[in-house]
Amino acid sequence: MAKSPEDLLIEAAISGDASELSSLLSTGADPSSFDASGRTPLMHAAERNHSDAVRLLLDAGAPWNALSPSGLSAGDLAMANSHQVSLDLLLDAAIRSELILGTIARRNDEQTLDKTYLDSRVEFGEDRLMDEESKAVMMAWEGPLMEAHARAVCGNGGKVLNVGFGMGLVDEAIQRYGEVTEHTIVEAHPDVYARMMRLGWGEKKNTRVVFGKWQDVLPQLASYDGIFFDTYGEYYEDLREFHQHLPKLLKPGGIYSYFNGLCGGNAFFHVVYCQLVSLELGNIGYSTQFIPLPVKDCLAEDVWEGVKHKYWQLDTYYLPVCQASSDADD
Repeated sequence: MAKSPEDLLIEAAISGDASELSSLLSTGADPSSFDASGRTPLMHAAERNHSDAVRLLLDAGAPWNALSPSGLSAGDLAMANSHQVSLDLLLDAAIRSELILGTIARRNDEQTLDKTYLDSRVEFGEDRLMDEESKAVMMAWEGPLMEAHARAVCGNGGKVLNVGFGMGLVDEAIQRYGEVTEHTIVEAHPDVYARMMRLGWGEKKNTRVVFGKWQDVLPQLASYDGIFFDTYGEYYEDLREFHQHLPKLLKPGGIYSYFNGLCGGNAFFHVVYCQLVSLELGNIGYSTQFIPLPVKDCLAEDVWEGVKHKYWQLDTYYLPVCQASSDADD
């Protein structure tokens, strides 16, 4: 029985035969097809670092974000095997695609999700804050990360803003920095806000609590020496929108950071997001450094017991530290 063009395409991708790949693609072989193992030609080429084949397949429209049955993309396979040339090609294709199409980054019905979360009840536990669907809003394992975020945004002392209180982990850490002269917290969920008030956050020295969505309370905010952003029930597009306000909210020389949980279940997609945010912040005058923090030891399997969705599954968390670039200061 004769092999299909797609079968031949898989074989050419595995062997790295760029000439055969080019011929098959030009005669209509489908670069988005999956083989019996659930992998695409691009996955096979990337896994073996056949960079010419990777380039040809991407140019022919092979989906960079297709996933195997085990949840791996071509980029994951290139990363796992330290194939830098193929990885760079895939990252470039992914970022260009996101900037134009937003296949993983753009919103669909985010207004509905945001409203659903803000109108729903939340439940506080000893080590977690959960929504009505048993999805974690925040968990205690994030404590060391929040301490690191607080250390970053409090580096200049002065006035510090946190958008999104949750369990208060980052705010408790901010309170420990004596150099902070004013601590502003924005929280939109009524249950979380009510609990904050019961716990006395509205009475703490040099602390101001603002209730409402950050989009609605912007006129009440000042300019700050440090800013942290960590909201729940919003999409990447909301983070991008917040970034557009940074030039007014963040003082010159100020430090900005955000919870970097974008695509926390897929290593390659997460790298795409990191680079995408860095690029978009760069376009408005900010440079971004990512500090690697190991988190594997924080994430034993029992941490997720009773949680509907494991929102973080990677061994390393990349903490973003953003400041006005030197070019922007000139």
